[in-house]
Amino acid sequence: MRRTGKIILMVLMSVLLISVCSLVLAAEGQKASKAMTAKSKVAPAAKAAFDANKMGNMAGWDPANWVNPKGDSIRVAIVWPHSGPAAINGQMAWLCATFVAYDINRRGGIMVDGKKKKIALFKADSQSRPDIAKEVCERMVLQEKVHVLIGTSGSNIMKIINQVADKYKVISLNIGALADDLQDATNFSRYAFMTSDSTEAVGRGVAYFYGQIRKKEKKFYILCQDYSFGRELAEGFKKGLKEYYPEAEIVGEDYHKLFITDFAPYLTKIMASGADVIYTGDWSPDAANLLKQSRQMGMTIPFANLFMDEPKMLAEIGVEGTKGLMNIKHFEIAGPAFDNPNVKKYYTAWNTEWKKFRTVPFNSVTFTWPWGTFGFWTHQMYWFFSVMERARSTDAEKIISVFEGDTYQYVNGRVVKMRACDHKAIQGFRMCEFVEPEQQKLSMNMPPYYWAQNSSMCGPSWDIPAEKVIPLMDQNLDRCKGKSATE
Repeated sequence: MRRTGKIILMVLMSVLLISVCSLVLAAEGQKASKAMTAKSKVAPAAKAAFDANKMGNMAGWDPANWVNPKGDSIRVAIVWPHSGPAAINGQMAWLCATFVAYDINRRGGIMVDGKKKKIALFKADSQSRPDIAKEVCERMVLQEKVHVLIGTSGSNIMKIINQVADKYKVISLNIGALADDLQDATNFSRYAFMTSDSTEAVGRGVAYFYGQIRKKEKKFYILCQDYSFGRELAEGFKKGLKEYYPEAEIVGEDYHKLFITDFAPYLTKIMASGADVIYTGDWSPDAANLLKQSRQMGMTIPFANLFMDEPKMLAEIGVEGTKGLMNIKHFEIAGPAFDNPNVKKYYTAWNTEWKKFRTVPFNSVTFTWPWGTFGFWTHQMYWFFSVMERARSTDAEKIISVFEGDTYQYVNGRVVKMRACDHKAIQGFRMCEFVEPEQQKLSMNMPPYYWAQNSSMCGPSWDIPAEKVIPLMDQNLDRCKGKSATE
């Protein structure tokens, strides 16, 4: 009996132990599940991903000698300033577009409308002028019969692209303009998709970095371009400081016209302000002129910036003058750039062909690597063509049905999501400090272990989580009422 009792007691203890363990594991599992669910609301598993192993043979890619495929094709307008003071931005866009299209065409195209089609590209020169932009976009749709208008540098021009796309019911893909009002209740169009970053998110991202990660500088001077993009970028930064760095101080705030050549009046005010950091969203040529003049005036104050990463301009200023720049980007992730074979293959494919370029301006050092803006613009286009391929159609309505709520993984592992209600992308950031060549190996972790010898460039870097920079949602937009910001 005693033995039987002992056996029964041991069984009961075993059952009790198993039950306790099960409860603990269940609790832990629930916590993990909740954590995973919370994370997935911002960056869920991707429905599609860029795979460098599937890239076509890139030998022969040359943006200066682009030839459109013959026959039935996917017709794409690259709407940018291809001439005028901001022409470098059009050159950058054309470079990225030809890379993506060449790759896809060398693969044989994508299956749409019942057959495989290759991509044909058309330069649509906005000249950074609203009247010209409207005229050229309408010509692209009505005469060239394009399926998508892709743009652009300048939110004022992007607004016109979106309006033309809405009028003629073709897709507008925004990969280069950041103003939040492009997707608000007043301007929203079902045909417009903003895969680009957005002004408030950028501003809050920079504020998060300085307030929650760096925790050093406290006095900031805002200097931005005087139109919707620049002003919204500043408002995002000010909002972010209140949220993430309330002890910080704005010691000055100015806005300048596009494409000015004399920044001295603004820089003089900044020097007298006692600012630790200048916050700017200026893009070229303004970004280059602003940085050059500041260094010529003996200023060493660092810029927290979005577009002060053009290699040729940085080389002209030199290592010391570019040291300490803080650059925020959506494409990159923190840490070594080449942490998987796919990334290395993608970058090497670009760089190998760039070395063969003989035509100005594409043989410039500016276009050496597909990082920063180049990486971001190319992968936004890859995302769009992935959506088109999965929609199996060039029809705008079918593309919309796939694009809304879609998730896509870039070559470096970053996952982006298209918010369905207002067509804005949810995505994280990387902040990077520009350092001298010998320290650039922290980012450039393959030979020659530096991005540039003649300037400072990316070294130490930090990730800014997507959930800290959810893009602004206009609750006055009927489609967004009652929706979560991550839906």
